Amino acid sequence: MRRTALVALCLASLAAPAWAATDTTSFTVTATVLASCDVSANNLSFLNYDPISSTPRDVTTTVVVLCTNGTDYDVGLSAGGGAGATYAARRMTHAGQTLTYSLYSDGAHSVVWGETIGVDAVHGTGSGANQTLTVHGRIPAGQTAPAGGPYSDTITVTVTY
Repeated sequence: MRRTALVALCLASLAAPAWAATDTTSFTVTATVLASCDVSANNLSFLNYDPISSTPRDVTTTVVVLCTNGTDYDVGLSAGGGAGATYAARRMTHAGQTLTYSLYSDGAHSVVWGETIGVDAVHGTGSGANQTLTVHGRIPAGQTAPAGGPYSDTITVTVTY
């Protein structure tokens, strides 16, 4: 009987799990999402302007803004590079001549698009996806003073966020 008890005790000790000591800890994972914006613009071409026509020449182009979700932004358009240009009367030039035009943020051509935040820049909130803004361009009718030829100007688009 002693022998059976000893064999049983030996077998029981072999089947018992081996106990090991353990310790645990944890760590925090963090990231900061930065407010960020990217802007791109397509060229605006009035094509051919007829200075004798009594109808203004209206065309559109687009500015695309991509901002992180929830980021407020403002898009401004410069007055351009023509001497004496203003936001309301931008100037394309050719051989010392000027052709006046305007850029608007609305299709009714009533809101001149400038670059002053809270005044004439276009405000938006990022969605994390491309947002397309339409630029409405107009050359007023009856500008007979400019000589024939290709006129151009450069507008700087600025996104502030």
